[in-house]
Amino acid sequence: MRIISGKYKGRQLVSFQADNIRPTTDRVKETLFNKLMGQVDGARILDLFSGTGNLAIECLSRGAAHVDLVENHRKSLEIIKKNMATLKVTEDYKIHPVDVFKYLESYEGAPYDLIIADPPFTQSYGHELCVKMGKSSVLGPAFTYVVETSSKERMDEIYPGLNRLDRRVFGDKHLNFFEKAIAIHDQGDIPR
Repeated sequence: MRIISGKYKGRQLVSFQADNIRPTTDRVKETLFNKLMGQVDGARILDLFSGTGNLAIECLSRGAAHVDLVENHRKSLEIIKKNMATLKVTEDYKIHPVDVFKYLESYEGAPYDLIIADPPFTQSYGHELCVKMGKSSVLGPAFTYVVETSSKERMDEIYPGLNRLDRRVFGDKHLNFFEKAIAIHDQGDIPR
């Protein structure tokens, strides 16, 4: 695994053996960040199910103002810390060793501009995450939320507070891009 752009471009992440982690491939990562062009630099970012820290470091490499990494698996936390140390990451980030769903339910800080979720491939959390996301204060007035899911998972077009903008398919993986759902009263005067 390597960082594909920005300050840490070309730098290799630590190798590891962990059954619970299936890192995002370079192809999927390139598509993700091409789609997010212009949204990462200067943004407050939330990385859910951080795994190796791969996506968070990519965001920091591309100029994110701050990244919060949420991960509660012990082995993953060790890998994230090794990657941050190996690359000597000095940008603003914080690792939260807690359950993702508890983090979403209890969050009281400033909203995020971009939220990326890459749940464990052994679980089907995509739909449940979208339901919880729409009720969480992590979402601000304008945001992009991206969740990586398997092709077999249920993913709706609309959730409370969320509209799906796009879906990119990579074999059995899907990248689902959401934005804030606009209520009718938010659209101003509608001609009758």
